Amino acid sequence: MSELILDKSRWGWWQSAVFYQIYPKSFLDTTGSGVGDLKGITQRLDYLQQLGISGIWLSPVFRSPQVDNGYDISDYCAIDPLFGSMEDMEELIAEGKKRNISIILDLVLNHCSDQHPWFLEAKKSRENPFHDYFLWKDGDGITPPNEMRACFGGPAWTYVPEIGQWYFHQFAPQQPDLNWTNPAMRQALYRAIRFWVDKGVEGFRLDVIDQIGKDPDLQITGNGPRLHEYLRELSAAAFREPGIVTVGEAWGADVERAKRYSNPDCSELSMVFQFQHIGLDQQEGKEKWDTKPLYLPDLKRCLAHWQNGLHGCGWNSLFMNNHDLPRVVSRWGNDGVYRVKSAKMLATMLHGMEGTPYIYQGEELGMTNIKLPIGEYRDLEILNIYKERMAKGCREEDVMASIYARGRDNARTPMQWTDSENAGFTTGTPWIEVNPNYTAINAAAEEKDPDSVLNYYKQMITLRKSHLGLIYGSFQLLAEENPQVFAYRRTLAETGENYLIACNFSDKDAAFTIPADFAGARHLIGNYPDTAPAGAVTLRPYEAFVLQK
Repeated sequence: MSELILDKSRWGWWQSAVFYQIYPKSFLDTTGSGVGDLKGITQRLDYLQQLGISGIWLSPVFRSPQVDNGYDISDYCAIDPLFGSMEDMEELIAEGKKRNISIILDLVLNHCSDQHPWFLEAKKSRENPFHDYFLWKDGDGITPPNEMRACFGGPAWTYVPEIGQWYFHQFAPQQPDLNWTNPAMRQALYRAIRFWVDKGVEGFRLDVIDQIGKDPDLQITGNGPRLHEYLRELSAAAFREPGIVTVGEAWGADVERAKRYSNPDCSELSMVFQFQHIGLDQQEGKEKWDTKPLYLPDLKRCLAHWQNGLHGCGWNSLFMNNHDLPRVVSRWGNDGVYRVKSAKMLATMLHGMEGTPYIYQGEELGMTNIKLPIGEYRDLEILNIYKERMAKGCREEDVMASIYARGRDNARTPMQWTDSENAGFTTGTPWIEVNPNYTAINAAAEEKDPDSVLNYYKQMITLRKSHLGLIYGSFQLLAEENPQVFAYRRTLAETGENYLIACNFSDKDAAFTIPADFAGARHLIGNYPDTAPAGAVTLRPYEAFVLQK
């Protein structure tokens, strides 16, 4: 067995893990409030254990005014009453441990809420000790310090007349950016992290972590000059235990940067979420709302670049969905006639690669996008983009088409548990509309159906965990220019394992030639009836399989 596999002090348990992201607000409501809660998550731990996941990544449950659905934290060491109590969190951690399920918290270290005591103190006076926890510029209240724009629209500066200064915020005005050049502020964050480690939390997802090294004077947000210095200090001070897993959200990451983030010495992070593959169906030079059809060879080359670039010197996170992205079966699959087949194909493609897979709630059911009237959307980003584009004179049908395709609320509709009222999510009025297709797509029905998307995910997760070559093997892209087929090899020389993963990304038959050395190979899993294809074959619509030789 190779040193890579044996020396767990270099990396960790999370290499063979599968994580599951929960958006607590939409998972399960046990009180009738219409909002999901921590007790609802605890109630469904057996479901998650049966799925085969190793850890739960919770979107923020800290105390918050909920301007940005919890990504505006007003107390890093308190649970928001919306989700329950500290006792509820302690119960979730304890019950998770009984099932070998770790709890991973979503930490926002780039900014906080304007209702956080730090900011309330900071804006009292320039001499207040907390003033330097944030980024300020003098001004007249008319002209912002520069032309930087916030991610959610509008200027990246808001004026506080009481002290005659502007403060910087990359997101909403209610989310002032923290000043990472201030050592006292950094130490305060580290203490908050240690509070949760002491509670038994075993990891953290770090929101927009590549932006903590920002320099508004130079109009630098991501990948600032002191970013890696800050990450090394953060790791040493807050993530001292070797078993703590950390994944950073890094929209600006490339392979070379990711090698530093996820170096095997764990001096920075365990891995990062990079998004180069996510932007491949955007129009060039446009924002995410301007879409184009996915060109499969681009996706293949992008993922192969990351697979080969980090092999042996870094670690990939594998994902297609999260709380900020539309449902992948509606985006890259087919949410109509071939919903089940394409959802299984996408799972095969992702879980066959090297890295740690992340499943977003409902992905394992093949949940789809939703179309709502603009007044029914709850996401700040959607509402702002609608307002901005309508003010520019865009046609409403074009604006809404973009929102239907890319809006973040596609991922935030309630989890579809049963075919009963509100999909079994709540006995009250859900905070956001339930997708009407819950009567056909729900966990209860899929648990009973051996051919369901849910049961395929269970099989794929079991397969990955039981084959070292699917965890640690090298990657070789095949048929690079084929516009329909994504196929690749995984090879682990130390154990003699060889795998072929082939996926038809289209609703048409696709020609593909099985490499000669896979003649007589064992068929491990597939979304059509078991076969052991050889030679020149025709892949059926959205067909996928894994072969072992």
